Amino acid sequence: MPLHLAWRILADHKGRTALAAGGVFVAILLIFVELGFFVAVPQGGMLIYDHLRFDLLVASSKYLFQSQSGQFPRGRLALAQTIPEVAQASALYLGAGKWQEPAGGLRLDLTVMGFDPRARIFAVPEIERQQAVLERADTVLVDSATRSLYGSLQPGRVVEIAGRRTTIGGQYTLGTGFLGLGVAVASEANFFRLFPGRPPDSVNLGLVTLRPDADPDRAARALRAVLPADTRVFTRAELVAHEVAYWTVRTATGLIFGSGLVVSFVVGIMVLYQTLATQITRQLPQFATLKAIGYSNRYLDAVVLLEALLIMMVAFLPALGAALAIYALVREETLLPLQLSVPQLGAVFGITLAMATASAFLSLGALRRADPAEIF
Repeated sequence: MPLHLAWRILADHKGRTALAAGGVFVAILLIFVELGFFVAVPQGGMLIYDHLRFDLLVASSKYLFQSQSGQFPRGRLALAQTIPEVAQASALYLGAGKWQEPAGGLRLDLTVMGFDPRARIFAVPEIERQQAVLERADTVLVDSATRSLYGSLQPGRVVEIAGRRTTIGGQYTLGTGFLGLGVAVASEANFFRLFPGRPPDSVNLGLVTLRPDADPDRAARALRAVLPADTRVFTRAELVAHEVAYWTVRTATGLIFGSGLVVSFVVGIMVLYQTLATQITRQLPQFATLKAIGYSNRYLDAVVLLEALLIMMVAFLPALGAALAIYALVREETLLPLQLSVPQLGAVFGITLAMATASAFLSLGALRRADPAEIF
């Protein structure tokens, strides 16, 4: 059986097999990490959006991503509500201020999201339960993912945000995404108390909810027809496509992690190829003997392919365990939503299978030299 022979060959050279498995382990681990970041960065850009209730998003024509969304006149939302399919059009404001103890100390960047609590635009239970808290003057809710350097986030603590004394009314669990290390939400009234220089008519994002029987694509076309050129309209699918394209094409994310994925793949192929080619060269007499007694080239090709697959399988499980540990560490330190989904696991396994197959086929040239007439 080719499998038995492949295993005997690998077991006979334990040191070389272990070295090859170590090299392939590193390559597979790099593939897990590179692919994980490649997927997680756009997901980080969508984190806040995934917890907002809307069918269509109205944004400035200068919109790049959430933190650089630009602004447009609030009157555009009133215009949007003239469309029959629209049930509600709500404003979301974004502001950046400094967080500091009233007595002084570190000045830390904080992003504040302002909205009308009665509009219920956040699909976050803690925010919905604390609507009355949000409506208190000079009160905010702080995301529990805000980093520890901001100090205690317990209700009742008084801090200065953008130079104004503000009370922490409570916490909520969502995640900060790419809005920064610290994020809070406030009612519209409290938002404009924190940022008095901000024109109330200047909106960052418009969240449009459609009537139950409305088609989002048709409603988006109708909305684009009535809104001026200073705005853009996204369906949820279009927003996801925009965020993925932005983070993977227009930023360094795609270049760094995409090229890292390719390099890891090539490294894995070369490590396996060198190992297999060396083993074949050292065992040419044995392979020639097998040919002489009647074993076909196809049988010997299967032996080499199975050697590559066995090395890959030996390295895959430890690489998977190490990748899960790295994912957990990165989530804790960076708050990126780095998760190993079933499709990602399948993709990495498929890449490693392709890596093993490619290295085996590259090694077959050495196997073809196992000619009994030349060797004996």
